[in-house]
Amino acid sequence: MTSPALWIQGARLRTLPLALAPVLLGTGSAVLAGAFDALMFALALLVAVSLQVGVNYANDYSDGVRGTDDVRVGPARLTGSGAVDAHLVKRAAFISFGVALGAGALIIVLSGLWWFALVGALAVVAAWLYTGGPKPYGYAGLGEVVVFVFFGLVATTGTAAIMIGEIPVESWLTGSAAGFFAAAVLLVNNIRDIEQDTQAGKTTLAVRVGRKPAIGILIVFLFMPYLILAALSLVFFFAPVVFITSVLTGVIIVIVVVAKNPRELITALGLMTMNALLYAMGLALAIAL
Repeated sequence: MTSPALWIQGARLRTLPLALAPVLLGTGSAVLAGAFDALMFALALLVAVSLQVGVNYANDYSDGVRGTDDVRVGPARLTGSGAVDAHLVKRAAFISFGVALGAGALIIVLSGLWWFALVGALAVVAAWLYTGGPKPYGYAGLGEVVVFVFFGLVATTGTAAIMIGEIPVESWLTGSAAGFFAAAVLLVNNIRDIEQDTQAGKTTLAVRVGRKPAIGILIVFLFMPYLILAALSLVFFFAPVVFITSVLTGVIIVIVVVAKNPRELITALGLMTMNALLYAMGLALAIAL
């Protein structure tokens, strides 16, 4: 029997704030429109968390069977370390995706937004093909782009749409902000693993451009949410308060820039997911009020 602690470790709970952030932002728009629905919020959160956990297990499985995780700097993976049989990790990924699809189907029935079926299917396919399948896009430097789209724009606008019935204008901006944070987290993870990924033939964006240019791109990713915040501050009175989270963003950038070895970037990863969540909580409240 595999211990629950191993499965919790494999789920990578520290990444879950990235799933919560866009749901909060989309909900902020729904409250603004007077259309908040507690059931829809719970279902949207279930979809987001299930997809996040699913992609974590899927990544664990696919990288493990490919041998990419044979040598790791970060926490040991279930498959790569041999702690759990590969087929069980794959099953856990599919169960997580199944939960997401089930919750998504209920959302579709309740909201009547049938075009969401295509969005949900694409989200699951994208989650699996990140490192799975014959030509995973995560091995071609496209991970940050797809994460930006699905864990930013799609999650935020989708949450707002299932409550309001349409996509409000501001959710495109808030969704972009969430997407930049999610892409930044993935990029830091890939900067940390740049040497191991190079050896394994995993051509991430960090591997493709090199460490210093990747850090430059990271700084741009982390700057963009605050540029978006500046624009939203012209409309939402309390939005400028969220700029206080930029202090944490600055600390993260310093950690990444001065890091002498890959292990030091693990701290930056944890702080960045919290940064994304605090930003989302503050901006969602500013929009709702």
